[in-house]
Amino acid sequence: MSTATTTDTQSPAPHAADSHDLIRVHGARENNLKDVSIEIPKRRLTVFTGVSGSGKSSLVFSTIAAESQRLINETYSAFVQGFMPTLARPEVDVLEGLTTAIIVDQQRMGSDPRSTVGTATDANAMLRILFSRLGKPHIGSPQAFSFNVASISGAGAVTTERSGRTVKERRSFSITGGMCPRCEGRGSVSDIDLTQLYDDSRSLAEGAFTIPGWKSDSFWTVRVYAESGFVDPNKPIRKYTKREMQDFLYKEPTKVKIEGVNLTYEGLIPKIQKSFLSKDREAMQPHIRAFVDRAVTFTTCPACDGTRLTEAARSSKIAGISIADACAMQISDLAEWVGGLSEPSVAPLLGALRHTLDSFVEIGLGYLSLDRPSGTLSGGEAQRTKMIRHLGSSLTDVTYVFDEPTIGLHPHDIQRMNNLLLRLRDKGNTVLVVEHKPETIVIADHVVDLGPGAGTAGGTVCFEGGVEGLRASGTVTGHHFDDRAALKATVREPSGKLEIRGAKANNLRDVDVDVPLGVLVAITGVAGSGKSSLVHGSIPASEGVVAVDQAPIRGSRRSNPATYTGLLEPIRKAFAKANGVKPALFSANSEGACPTCNGAGVVYTDLGMMAGVATTCEECEGKRYQASVLEYHLGGRDISEVLAMSVLEAEEFFGTEAARTPAAHAILSRLADVGLGYLSLGQPLTTLSGGERQRLKLATHMAEKGGVYVLDEPTTGLHLADVEQLLGLLDRLVDSGKSVIVIEHHQAVMAHADWIIDLGPGAGHDGGRVVFQGTPADLVAARSTLTGEHLAAYVGA
Repeated sequence: MSTATTTDTQSPAPHAADSHDLIRVHGARENNLKDVSIEIPKRRLTVFTGVSGSGKSSLVFSTIAAESQRLINETYSAFVQGFMPTLARPEVDVLEGLTTAIIVDQQRMGSDPRSTVGTATDANAMLRILFSRLGKPHIGSPQAFSFNVASISGAGAVTTERSGRTVKERRSFSITGGMCPRCEGRGSVSDIDLTQLYDDSRSLAEGAFTIPGWKSDSFWTVRVYAESGFVDPNKPIRKYTKREMQDFLYKEPTKVKIEGVNLTYEGLIPKIQKSFLSKDREAMQPHIRAFVDRAVTFTTCPACDGTRLTEAARSSKIAGISIADACAMQISDLAEWVGGLSEPSVAPLLGALRHTLDSFVEIGLGYLSLDRPSGTLSGGEAQRTKMIRHLGSSLTDVTYVFDEPTIGLHPHDIQRMNNLLLRLRDKGNTVLVVEHKPETIVIADHVVDLGPGAGTAGGTVCFEGGVEGLRASGTVTGHHFDDRAALKATVREPSGKLEIRGAKANNLRDVDVDVPLGVLVAITGVAGSGKSSLVHGSIPASEGVVAVDQAPIRGSRRSNPATYTGLLEPIRKAFAKANGVKPALFSANSEGACPTCNGAGVVYTDLGMMAGVATTCEECEGKRYQASVLEYHLGGRDISEVLAMSVLEAEEFFGTEAARTPAAHAILSRLADVGLGYLSLGQPLTTLSGGERQRLKLATHMAEKGGVYVLDEPTTGLHLADVEQLLGLLDRLVDSGKSVIVIEHHQAVMAHADWIIDLGPGAGHDGGRVVFQGTPADLVAARSTLTGEHLAAYVGA
């Protein structure tokens, strides 16, 4: 007889593993965060909002993502960790529920001259394999198509030990690489303008060198040439014999003795190449960079015609296309070409390559080419390029962290980016996004709003919840969420025009356009339509043009707003004058520095493969100066107290009678004008957000005596509330007699402009034409372009 078994009809208790649905942050104090505690839902899209400098990046990148990466690094052996960046534990009490974090930030890709879009995304690697299998004639392995591999060969005797006896054998080897031997895979060759290095009518004794930093009494530069014996120091350079000129310009490194000191003499050209041209241009001081720009010209390599590849690599073709042709194609066209190839022997490779190229098109980068140097990509383009490898990933339950993914995107493209973010979430991932644009905030499942202000006035959570709750909240973000700039009732009349004729840079198609002067001009169009090519490539970089681009500010942890803007110089001089001592005493990088921490304010302890520890210097208590220096005062304050002031406090202080310093006051006024009044003068540059750095750069350039300002997306990193302040600043610049040209995607700036030049209609070879020029009101009325449609929707027309 069978017995029936009764089952409990009540649902079983939830599994313990299903209870970890939140990322819990408790007591976060990184940078300006004030003991922040929040819970973030997993497998949802969470957007972090707040004014620039409110602490969004400190919470998302410096706390959550940094701790996730640190914990993953700790799973490797101590040996492997020795080769990895050491990460300190963030200032936070509790972090629970973390998953693997993948950071997709706006950091520009490496500016190595051999790094291209193709090498950065593995598309080049797949193409090289494809050509090594199918290319006719067959020239070798995949490295025969690589511009990073040089062709080398050699032969010689090899000695080996076998069974207790020594055996000598003759061996030879050869490697077939694809690197062009003339330009070494760079695609361009440099030519040095000798007239910028020296004045040939003078002798070395008369100070012929015009190279920055080359002083006549320097052992290492001028004197090694003058006293080497290879040239006559008292003869004008133009009268050198052929032999003297050869030794002066090209001589191989040779040991010489000057005043009993052994030195190395080297020809001027190789010395300049090593001391200037081997360094990253962006890391150079401004006057050195200006010298390099004058002295060095880069021309397309005549041997490879800029393709970077050998003649053999270019001779092997598939269906009439060489690898150089494929890399030069617009990616959308290359995807179509690869889609037409059918070869069963490489079917998996073709499938993977098609997927990668289709991802470029899907993400809105189909207008790029694989041979585009990665250093020329904008921050937004670099971020989207990094996204490509994640789109087809099979990983789930991963935390993706994005830093303003809509930067550099036309309103038309933002919807496409939103769909990608939602796709990543729907695969079961946690997506954390730092964002200012309402179009992206509105798709969030959860919103965390930080503030209420910036810097020390921020660092707290003002709102947590859904988008509708944010709209109804009284926070700065909620208050400005539905702000819309209105079209101007009247626009300014231009005072002149800047003529551009036959512009052909990059994808521009023989463009003729007049840019009005004395007004606010917005250059618009979808990403890749040719805006930057028109402005940066066609407007002459004359004395009257001041360009403020998005290149990152390079600075060490010793750099701060006071040193970057040149503000410290007049402050040091004012302190020196008031106290009758040397200005160098008031520099934390010079004589006044605390001897214990060398003016850093903190002492760094290296713990090997573990994260180093930074502790406040006990000698100076973090003030960076010797105690004797702090006894000198200006207006009742010592130098450390001045550097601890905010910009607004310092502006008031240096305007008072006791500490009046007009030069310092003028720089501080410019910093306040661009909305950086809350920054402290001594705050390290490494702690500033992207938006703060760009505005700091703008404030510095405002001092230049230019008549035309060219700004590249100045709304980058700006909160909705800050955009209004930026518009006021642009108006003040124009009203003071300047001409302002802005490359911009933000509709508020378009609506506020006096004149719009819209490029398009598409990107890449589908763009490069002026599709509209006129007032914003005319653009809205016509609605003839994508920009016109989105601007009309924005202003509610």
